Amino acid sequence: MIGWLSGRVVHQHLNGAIVLDVNGVGYELSVSSSASYRVGEEVALYVYTVVRADAIQLYGFDSYADREFFELLLITPGVGPSTALAALRTMSIAELAAAIESGDVKRVATIPGIGAKTASRIVLELKGKLVVDDDQLRANAVSVSVEIDEALRGLGYSSQEIRQALDGVTLPEAEHEALRMALSRLRRA
Repeated sequence: MIGWLSGRVVHQHLNGAIVLDVNGVGYELSVSSSASYRVGEEVALYVYTVVRADAIQLYGFDSYADREFFELLLITPGVGPSTALAALRTMSIAELAAAIESGDVKRVATIPGIGAKTASRIVLELKGKLVVDDDQLRANAVSVSVEIDEALRGLGYSSQEIRQALDGVTLPEAEHEALRMALSRLRRA
């Protein structure tokens, strides 16, 4: 099993995968945040390996905590590697953990490929199993309401664009003001 790779990015696929040159061998990895990699850049990734009858698939993560959270998501019935990766591309692990621990099924269901039924399963299976301290959850609590997130995605912004533009920003409580501020930050990004 491959657990870690370090090398130079030689190609970035449209589907979010990258090809990593490690001493002359090219490894294709589906990564949790493809926007943060540039062709020619040296990177080190923690790897989760899936061996199937017809393929070996590699999933790359910036941190070991992301890899562990990915593995935790996989224990939920109906959640495979593609869905777990989509979850980490949509929300940070702190945001996802906060949504799960608070029982916010609606927030978990905003992840592409996850409907209300699977979101309920994720919350049911993982609530109470996450090792995250309360201070971290409060500090990284979701700053974008589900309604604002849905409105911005309806305007064509991806979840990753929304997360990057609003990372660390506390939006006003009034929805119209929050939407205006979010749109302003997204236009600048």
